[in-house]
Amino acid sequence: MRLLERAIKDKSSEEFQRLTWDALKKSLNGLVNKVSPLNIAKIIPEVFSENLVRGRGLLCRSLMKSQATSPNFTPIYAGLISVINTKMPEAGELLCKRLISQWKKAYMRNQKTLLISTTKFLAHLVNQYVCGTVIPLSILLLLLDRPTDDSVEVAVEFVKECGQRLSELCPKPFTRIFGVFRSILQEGMIDKRVQYMIENLFVIRKNQFAEHPAIVKALDLIEEKDQITHDDLTLDDDYTDEELGESLNIFQLDPDFLENEKRYEAIKKEILGDSEESDSDSSEEEGEGAEEAEENKEKVLIEDKTDLETTNLKRKIYLTIMSSLDFEECAHKLMKSGIKEEDEVDLCKMIVDCCAQEKTFRRFYALLAQRFALLKPAVRDILAETCFPEQYEGIHMLETNKLRNVSMFFSHLLHTDAIPWTVLEHIKLNEDDTNSSKRIFIKFMFKELAEFLGLKKLNERLQDPDMTQYFQYLLPKDNPKHTRFAINFFTAIGLGGLTVELRNHLSQKSTKKKTTSSSSSSTLSSSSNTSDSSSSSDSDSDSAEKVKERNVLPLTNVNSGIAPAWSNKATTSQWLQNNAKEALPIQESNQKTNQEQDRARDKRYPERDIRDTKDARDTRDSRDNRDTRNTRDSRDTRESRETREVRDTRDT
Repeated sequence: MRLLERAIKDKSSEEFQRLTWDALKKSLNGLVNKVSPLNIAKIIPEVFSENLVRGRGLLCRSLMKSQATSPNFTPIYAGLISVINTKMPEAGELLCKRLISQWKKAYMRNQKTLLISTTKFLAHLVNQYVCGTVIPLSILLLLLDRPTDDSVEVAVEFVKECGQRLSELCPKPFTRIFGVFRSILQEGMIDKRVQYMIENLFVIRKNQFAEHPAIVKALDLIEEKDQITHDDLTLDDDYTDEELGESLNIFQLDPDFLENEKRYEAIKKEILGDSEESDSDSSEEEGEGAEEAEENKEKVLIEDKTDLETTNLKRKIYLTIMSSLDFEECAHKLMKSGIKEEDEVDLCKMIVDCCAQEKTFRRFYALLAQRFALLKPAVRDILAETCFPEQYEGIHMLETNKLRNVSMFFSHLLHTDAIPWTVLEHIKLNEDDTNSSKRIFIKFMFKELAEFLGLKKLNERLQDPDMTQYFQYLLPKDNPKHTRFAINFFTAIGLGGLTVELRNHLSQKSTKKKTTSSSSSSTLSSSSNTSDSSSSSDSDSDSAEKVKERNVLPLTNVNSGIAPAWSNKATTSQWLQNNAKEALPIQESNQKTNQEQDRARDKRYPERDIRDTKDARDTRDSRDNRDTRNTRDSRDTRESRETREVRDTRDT
């Protein structure tokens, strides 16, 4: 556009004037759309730098269009036109006339949306002292003369916007208007919704319109002595197209174009002269301050504490996962999305969270994590060192369904070797370090491992001598109490075959204790020469060991013993036949243990047999007495019946 203007040598030609007209229209539209409470002080000089005498029609039309599309910016547009009105009252008067004409058309055509937006603009022009009080009072009287739901609603909105200013300028008419509102409310001829709006309006008036101030501080730009108010405007005036400036909206050839441009340059200097000088002075000061700011800019480090980037990354990962048909497509999309190395932790956590949120376990997420773990060693380390410990320690915060999904997720990664088995070092299987949620997690995970690997292979993995240090807490041998807890746990969930080594370890410890106790008892008997004390100590030590052995679940339990609960792979009987060599000694030892327990009980409680014999004799004596008493009663009954028959015969 600028190049075309420079190329045209005749400045008064129609072509040059049309180019300047188009440039003026674009500039005014851009400035109106750009204005805000923060930059209105900078926008006003730019508006005055344009030829407002020639473009005042364009300015009014742009303001009306922008206000209709965004009514929330009405106070800003009213503040802008109020400043222009102080220097060029023709522009403010033209805008008021056009708004009045548009309001009357909208009222006659029942265009409620346009009526509300126009009413709001007029209300804020009243707040800025551009429009007089005759127009708002006329509008309220017209709306409340024959009240309907829509007219009352528009009147309520109008009073909300300019009520504070009207209460200051004309308090008596304003009070009468509220009397009309009160009568409408008492008659109850309107809708309930509108009645609530009127009641709310009375509350706002009681609070002196604190929530709806007339002018915001940022938009209070004009002093009282500079304000120009158009009080001669009324609703009864019928404005012609010339009075509304319809010809100012379209291009017209100006024969005195150059002279008019020079005149406006003089007007612009009068308006902006002081500001230009002050701008030139301030620009030098700003130039010096800008150099210091540039030096300090490098030292300032901006930190984003809102985690906006993390939220956007998680949203991107979630949408990619949900839009993929299979895990291969999803992995390909996520690899191509350019996820940074420092964001891989969020990627892994997002995959685990998505898996936990599903109603049932979907192997899609486990396969996706497996693919990333095999492609990137860093992701493998994150899953093993970060995700697994965090999920295990916070497993008590999950519901049972989410807990099951997470356990089966990590079980898949383990049996596919996507993560190392060293992660099991975080599991401490004892009564003190586990709760119900952790035990459920371990149950689901190991039953899934047994289903995919088989009990034999799983046992080989756990008994690997190179990995013993990582399983020392999962299969504890340091404390017999913890050992019994682990044995009972795996036996109860149907994986007793994993406890053979623990049982052997526990039995070896018990035999060692038994030999030490017997040796101590023999030395004690030789020193005291009393055989009774030695036998009692032997029986006590034997009974203590047997009580401990009774706390361990039997290995040969058909339902939950060493035989694994394989589905469609092997029955319990087949397993017992294949492992008879291992199961038989244990059965024999259990039988011997039961016999020893019976003998020890007989030795320690011989008086129990005597008490049982005496109870049996007492029971037999009481039964004989009861039979004798019953016989005697039956004989007495028979004698009394015979006596009664003899008496009846005699009477007859």
